[in-house]
Amino acid sequence: MAKVIDIIAQLRRLDGAFPKREQRVADYVLANLETIAYQRQSEIANGAGVSDATVNRFCQTLGCDGFKDFKIRLAQSVAVSLQYMDVQAPDSGSFSDALVAQVFGALMDTLNRARAQLDPLALEAAIDLLAGARRIVFFGVGGGSANVAREGANRFFRLGVPAEAHSDGYLQRMIASTLERGDVVFAISASGTPAELLDSVAIARQYGAQTLSLTKAGSDLAAATDIALGLDLPEDQDIYKPSASRLAYVAIIDVLAAGAARKRPERVREYLRRIRTSLVPLSKDVGPKPIGD
Repeated sequence: MAKVIDIIAQLRRLDGAFPKREQRVADYVLANLETIAYQRQSEIANGAGVSDATVNRFCQTLGCDGFKDFKIRLAQSVAVSLQYMDVQAPDSGSFSDALVAQVFGALMDTLNRARAQLDPLALEAAIDLLAGARRIVFFGVGGGSANVAREGANRFFRLGVPAEAHSDGYLQRMIASTLERGDVVFAISASGTPAELLDSVAIARQYGAQTLSLTKAGSDLAAATDIALGLDLPEDQDIYKPSASRLAYVAIIDVLAAGAARKRPERVREYLRRIRTSLVPLSKDVGPKPIGD
């Protein structure tokens, strides 16, 4: 039988289908999710009114090797799942006003935290590196970091620097192996732990490319790159609200792009003029306007 990752989902799926005595164990476990990981096998057996052997059979029915394996998997599942169970919605004031205040407030708090944590010397070094790059490859995995990577490529190609973004781990490794001196890998990760990024950074460095990261301070990724912009941004406990750290990362990308543009003003102005001119036939608007829609 394949290993079960989500024990809680498996419990719910089999609820009512367990053999009679094992069902009593299931009922007891589901009623005591917050404390069950700290109970011994005999305590669970006593609580459910069954034998230790029944508890062990229950664990095997779930797809675990035994009680020890069950405890480990349950502890991991509960640690994550309790954040998403019995979440209470705010009950005061206008619903839309509360949402706006919460999302905007969290964003402003996160931006202020990020601003206070940015190392000016590392920021200047990152700007110099990006401004002089022959090619910039942005790497990110997962939803938030991959989107920030795409925004990075979107900001830098406008400056006349060949820039691209990739989120597939296999492709990242292959592209990293084609880089060389003058190229830059910009790795983005809120956790700083994805093996794909660590491997790709190592591959790029062995061929002479320089590496930059925007990631969690003190993480493996921060230690692996030539320059690290390290931040420690706690996430909001509200599971329904988008991550404010993602937008803080985008703001830092904008700072880097603006800084790199000022390092090569004549070339950048010409590229921006060309891009803006190419878009005029689409809108007929020749006034000040964002580059792109």
